[in-house]
Amino acid sequence: MKRSEINQAYLSANNCFTRNGWLLPPNANWDVTDFGLGDFSRFGLTLINLAEEPEYCEKIMYVKKNQTTPSHCHKKKKEDIICRQGALAVIVWPRHPDDSTEGENFKVKVNGSPRDVASAEMISLKAGERVTLIQGVYHEFFAESDECMIGEVSTANDDLHDNYFVNPEIGRFPGIEEDEEPIVTLVSDK
Repeated sequence: MKRSEINQAYLSANNCFTRNGWLLPPNANWDVTDFGLGDFSRFGLTLINLAEEPEYCEKIMYVKKNQTTPSHCHKKKKEDIICRQGALAVIVWPRHPDDSTEGENFKVKVNGSPRDVASAEMISLKAGERVTLIQGVYHEFFAESDECMIGEVSTANDDLHDNYFVNPEIGRFPGIEEDEEPIVTLVSDK
């Protein structure tokens, strides 16, 4: 990923957060990734760890339309994905998509209430709505609006050891081509 793409992603996300009155903590830990796939406009995510403690984590994320966070699950982490601004689509599977039967029913909490969903079903969330994802539930998400702010509240976060992507080629942090000076330090730069 080019540093210029990272700088632009930071500026876009920061502008959206500011326009929507989301104040960031001092020395925020920014993270911008293309998941090692080399196509940030299609597979991209900009996020900040607002709180990262041994027991819990909170993040604010930003995506533009057509940017997808690829299908993955967590074996330890339970999380709420919350649409903070815009419209968000979350696609869910009860287990690895290759081992799930399309249309197979299972339960997912949406806005705190259990809902029957089908494997590979898209759950559309408006601002303020949330989906609770337990361990082993595969999910991917993307903005349905031009841009979207996404919150995450979860049990402890471990980006290095608890992200199980369907595509084994995916890397959580991108390689960076330094084509211009950084305007923000990333978690992966430290």
